Parts: sequence; structure tokens; C-alpha cells
Amino acid sequence: MTFLMSQKELDRYQLIQRCIRQELTESKTAEILTLSIRHVQRLKHGVRERGPAALIHGSRGKRGNRRIPDHERQRIVSLLRERYHDFGPTFAGEKLTELHHIERDPKTIRQIMMAEKLWKPRQCRAGSEHRSWRQRKDCYGELIQFDGSYEHWFEDRDGSGEVCLLAAIDDATGQLVKAQFAAHEGLFPVLAFWREYTTSQGKPCAIYLDKFSTYRTPTKYLAENHELKTQFQRALEELTIEPIFANSPQAKGRVERLFGTLQDRLIKELRLAGISTITTANQFLADIFIPRFNQRFAVLPRHQTNLHRSLTKLEKNNLNHIFSRHEARTVHNDFTIAFKKQWYQLTEQTTVTVCKRDVVTVEEWLDGSFHIRLRGKDINYHLLPLRPKPQGIQPWVLAATAPKRHLRPLRIPALSHPWRRRIHTNIQAHQLIKLGHF
Repeated sequence: MTFLMSQKELDRYQLIQRCIRQELTESKTAEILTLSIRHVQRLKHGVRERGPAALIHGSRGKRGNRRIPDHERQRIVSLLRERYHDFGPTFAGEKLTELHHIERDPKTIRQIMMAEKLWKPRQCRAGSEHRSWRQRKDCYGELIQFDGSYEHWFEDRDGSGEVCLLAAIDDATGQLVKAQFAAHEGLFPVLAFWREYTTSQGKPCAIYLDKFSTYRTPTKYLAENHELKTQFQRALEELTIEPIFANSPQAKGRVERLFGTLQDRLIKELRLAGISTITTANQFLADIFIPRFNQRFAVLPRHQTNLHRSLTKLEKNNLNHIFSRHEARTVHNDFTIAFKKQWYQLTEQTTVTVCKRDVVTVEEWLDGSFHIRLRGKDINYHLLPLRPKPQGIQPWVLAATAPKRHLRPLRIPALSHPWRRRIHTNIQAHQLIKLGHF
């Protein structure tokens, strides 16, 4: 009779045989096998009666008592192939429980997906750079990690293409505090994001950012002026929020891993919900996805203190001025300024005295309006009409309209002319010098 045995069972069988032949004592055999003497005696008795089969587990080759019924397994496989073929085991298990009331452990779903070749384990990269682990912050609102990610979030439904997702995650709790879709990661979408954030939740102590040009002045410009700041840095300085710039993506790994999770889960959630527009997606994020995400992944901080600070009354009144683009312009002698190829006339009826050559600040607000300020006061102005552009006239038109002149024939001086004699003499002298006659 043939028995399928593992190497561990074969080694155990040889030791039990030696114990039966009295080559080893029961206590020594128990010490080698890390078993009790009573269990070694049971193994000896079983080997004498049934041979090697006594060392094989009795359930081997039999159907498991907790095996999934065949009809339920077929249903799971069918759902995985039809709706969740690109889901991970954990996320697929959550959706099977939520939408189809099939409650199975993610490990069971993983085994089914591996057997059906719908998923394979991720291989670890060898030789990765060693980095030290940083402990989480203690309190909620002490540090917020912020970044943007361009991705085909709507899977090109309705020709949407790549869309930017702006997201902020709390370092202490791993809570997704805010996420919002935008057309790009430029200044105005970022300012609008943080205006809504500070209005609803308050001011965090610090924000962890990368060195993208929206957040930090490029290095080539900092070499000339170390105090040069971006519009976003200026807004954070007015709100007394400290910006911290990471030197590598791994330094702000919490928000980087967040985007890895969102690129897996959020894309599929938007697909299941049939969402393909930015407006509907932002509503879905605020009402459904973010609360569910935080319930699933957020952790408790070491201290329950919330370090978000409320906006002061002055800051609330100046939100439009803080979250705007500021540019300096010099007042001309006729009390006009130029901004974006337009000319603006400053009026006499103003709340502040304006002099020639004063430097005023032009503010471009999030709603698209322009405001001119000097020493914290608004200046009245009106838009001047565009100056007429010079009309380009073709050369053939000028030639046709130009008065005709009688041109004199070209006269070539004779060889005896003083100019030509002088030139001829110089050439002859140069040749003689070159030949070495002088």
C-alpha cells in the first residue's frame, strides 16, 4: 500500500522505528521531536498496528468540514468574473458582502481568485533602498500631508481623459480629511481646496508637500533670491501655517500610499456608481466614499487633542485677499496700470492717496474678478478700451502706392580714379610683403 508522506513525517517515522527497536529511549525521542513522552507512546502503538499510516493526519484527502458549498463557490466565481475581475481579494470580499450578502473571509476569496487565475500575489522588489521609519504625529491636525495625482479616474468614460485628484490625509490618524477632483494641480484649484478646508475644519499646524512649482519656488530662482516665495507660500504665511517640503516621495509616504489605494479602490467605486463627471464625483467623495474610507482605514491618535485652529475674525474677512493671486504693478504718470494686456485707469475717488510711481497690488480672486489694493485699501478703477493695433500693410502695396522716381544709372569709377588707384596700390604692397620683397 502506498502512502503520501511529507519529509517531516518520514523523519518522524524513522525516529519512531528506532524507538521501537530500542535504539532510542522514549524520553530522547520525545526531546528530538519536541513532543511529550505520552504522545511518543501513542505514535509507537499506532505504527505497530497500522504502519506509516499512523503518522498521517486522518483528514488528509477528505473533504473539509468548512468547505464552501459548490453552488456558493460557483456564484462567487461568476460574480468575480463578471464584475470584480480586476479587484483585489480584500476589496472584492468587501463588495461581495456589501452588495451580494456573501460573507467570506478575504483569504478564502484570495484562494478562489488564485485558483481561477484572476489574481496573483505581488512579488517583493529585491535590493530596495533602506529607509528609516518615522513615527506618526501625536495629535489630529498636527501635520497634514497633501498632494495631487493625475490619473484616468473615470476610465475615459465620456472622453474625460486624465483628471487631477487633490487629497489631504492626517498624519496622526491616517484619516482622509479632504479629497477633491480638479482640472489640474495649479494655483487656483489648490487655493480653492485649502480655502474650503480651513473654513470647515480650521488651520492645521503644518502641511507636508513636495517641491512642485505651485508650492515651492524652483531651485534655479532661489539661487538668485532666497526669499522668493510662491503665491501658496504667501497664503500659508498669512494664515501662520508652516509648509514642510519633502526631499523624496518616500518622505511623505502616507499620502503616496493613499493614492495607491485610491487608484485601486476609488476608480472601481466610480465605475460601480456610474460616475464620469467631476461635479458628481466630488459629491460622491464627500457624501459616501470618504466616510466609508475613514471607517475602514483610520486609526486612533495617541492623544485626543485636535490641533486645528479656528480662523480669526480678521482672517475670515480677508479670505478673498488671502486665497488669491497677488502681482505688483507700478502706477504710471497718467495713473494707469497694465495687467494681462489690459490697461486700467485709477479714479480720483479712492479711500487711499495714490501717487505716481506707487507700487500697487493687483489681486486676482478665485471668482475671476480683479481688485487693486494699496496699503490694505481698495482702489477704484475702470477698464480702458483697447488701443488700436497697427495695420500690417504688405510690401507690394507700399511699392504700388509709392511715387515713381527716375533712378540714375550705376556709374563705375575708372581705374584712374583716386579711390581705385589707392586701393590698387595697397593691394600691390600687401602682395609684395607676402612674397618677402620687403
